[in-house]
Amino acid sequence: MPEGVGVSTLPTHTLPSGDELPALGYGTWNLSGDALRESLRAALDAGYAHVDTAEGYRNEGVIGDVLTDYDREDVFLTSKVLAKNLSYESLIGACEDSLERLGTEYLDLYLIHWPNPAISLRESLSAMATLHDRGLVRNIGVSNFSAYQLSCAHHVSDVPIAVNQIEFHPWFQRPELVEYCRETDTVVEAAAPLARTEVFDDEVVGKLATAYDRSPAQVVLKWAIERGIVVLPKSSSPEHVRGNAQLDFSMNEADLQALDERDRNDPVYDAPARDWTDDTYGISR
Repeated sequence: MPEGVGVSTLPTHTLPSGDELPALGYGTWNLSGDALRESLRAALDAGYAHVDTAEGYRNEGVIGDVLTDYDREDVFLTSKVLAKNLSYESLIGACEDSLERLGTEYLDLYLIHWPNPAISLRESLSAMATLHDRGLVRNIGVSNFSAYQLSCAHHVSDVPIAVNQIEFHPWFQRPELVEYCRETDTVVEAAAPLARTEVFDDEVVGKLATAYDRSPAQVVLKWAIERGIVVLPKSSSPEHVRGNAQLDFSMNEADLQALDERDRNDPVYDAPARDWTDDTYGISR
C-alpha cells in the first residue's frame, strides 16, 4: 500500500474553533533521541498529520528539530502542561517554553496533562484563555479528567474545552465518561489506545486480527475510530508506525460489538492512587 493511503481515508473531528482534528495521531510518550527522530519521520512521511507530545515527555526539542523539515501548517501539534505548573504564571511560562523547544509560534491544542487539586482550576483555565487570546494556542483541552472535573472545567472556562485525552482501550472503555464527553461536544482522545500492547493478548482481538488479515493493533485502532475516538498510538518501530496508519478496511458491526464487550475496567496507567511528590505532579506537603 502506498504511504499515506490509509491516513487519507480516516475521519477528522471539528473542534469549536472550526479546526479539524485528525482521528489518528502519533503519540510520543517515552520516546526520545534517534528512535523518536526516525519514527516521527516515518509517521509524517506516511501521512500522519497529528503529533502529540507534552513537556513531561522531555522530547519537545527533538520533535521541533524534525518538524523543521515539514510544513508546520500540515501538522496538528499538541502539547501538555504538567500538573505542577498549573498556577497562572507557571502555566504561561510552561507554554512559552514548550513553543520555544518545538520551534513553533503556536500550538494547535494545549492540554492540562493531569488535574491538580492543589491549584485552582479557574486559575489554570484563566491562563489558558490568556494563551488563546495571545494566539499561542488555537484550542485548549484537558487530559485524564473525570466527568466531574470536566463538568467544572466547562463551567468556568472562557474558552471551549475541546478535548479530553484519557486512557481508553478495549479493556478500559469508561462508557459513562465517554458519554458525558459526547454530550458536551468534547472530543475523546485515547492515550494508550493499545493498552501499551497488553491488549494484543486478548483472545477476541487475536481472532479478529486473523479474520481480517490485519495486525492486532490495526483491529483495535480501527474499532476505536469507528466508535468516534481519536487514537494516539506510539511506536519506536517505523514499520509499526506505518502499519498503524493502514486502516482503510471495514469491520462489521458484530465484530465491533465483540470488542465493545471486552471491557473489564482494567487500566494500564490511570489508577486511582498518585505519587503526588513525583515530577509529574510536584505537589509538596
